[in-house]
Order: sequence, then structure tokens, then C-alpha cells
Amino acid sequence: MATQTLPEVDTRPEGTDTTGNDEPKMFHYVKKAKIAESAVMGNLVVALCGETFPVTKSPKPGSPVCPDCKKIYESLPPGGDS
Repeated sequence: MATQTLPEVDTRPEGTDTTGNDEPKMFHYVKKAKIAESAVMGNLVVALCGETFPVTKSPKPGSPVCPDCKKIYESLPPGGDS
């Protein structure tokens, strides 16, 4: 059985959920190639955990990361599988 991996996942998560004061409460991992496209065109991206959202924020160091995305990202082989 073939296993599908997500190559080129950005090590910098992108934000989604907000706390009400326009600050994301959690950031998600998404494919690198989709980040700029979403930021410019407003297209939705799909995080490793399956959440769908437009990229609107960039995280700061120490920002909270979605635990599901983090677990999936850490289970991917280094460099992905093209």
C-alpha cells in the first residue's frame, strides 16, 4: 500500500483561529507553496490537521501550534517524499 506524504511543508505555521482581538490563538502547518498564493489571492489552504482557512497572519516565535498539525508534521520523513 502506498503512503502519501506532504512534501515541502512549511516549518513556520500559519494562523487561523482568533481570540477575538485579531490575534490567532493557534497556528497550523500548511504546504509552503500554498502560503503565498493564499496570502495574495485569498485562496483557502488546508492544514495538516485538515482545517481549511485563508492565510492572514504570520506567527511570532513561541506562538502556540496546533497539536494535531505538530504531531503529523513530526511523523513525516525529513524532506518529504516527492
